[in-house]
Amino acid sequence: MERTFIMIKPDGVQRNLIAEIIKRFETKGFTLVGLKMMKVSRSLAEKHYEVHKERPFFAGLVNYIISAPVVAMVWEGEGVIASARKIIGATKPLEAEPGTIRGDYAVTVGRNLIHGSDAPETAQTEIRLWFKEEELVSWDPTLKPWLYE
Repeated sequence: MERTFIMIKPDGVQRNLIAEIIKRFETKGFTLVGLKMMKVSRSLAEKHYEVHKERPFFAGLVNYIISAPVVAMVWEGEGVIASARKIIGATKPLEAEPGTIRGDYAVTVGRNLIHGSDAPETAQTEIRLWFKEEELVSWDPTLKPWLYE
């Protein structure tokens, strides 16, 4: 089974959207295997956004993500990375389709509520960055046979 990293950003936490966001992934049929609410350290934020280090918005990204708690999660399921990206919606909320998290709740790109891994390699890197192996729980939900042939 494929795994992906999902983070509810500070604006999603502050706007009380945690349950709504989690519900969308649960309703789709994905399995939650890691979950924690945390204040992000500056060093973790800088590592997470390292790909943007040379961009002018890097400092703003880091300051934003450390400004309030986030909810870090690992979800598992067939095609979970691509499906999660569809559930999340386009990075720019004005381009996000209605029915997606960003399409329904986000207004600006700087406050777009949620992060999701964009590829298998990125997912593996982000999961290792945010979670220790012992923080992840492998389990078989009873609904699995109703989801997969």
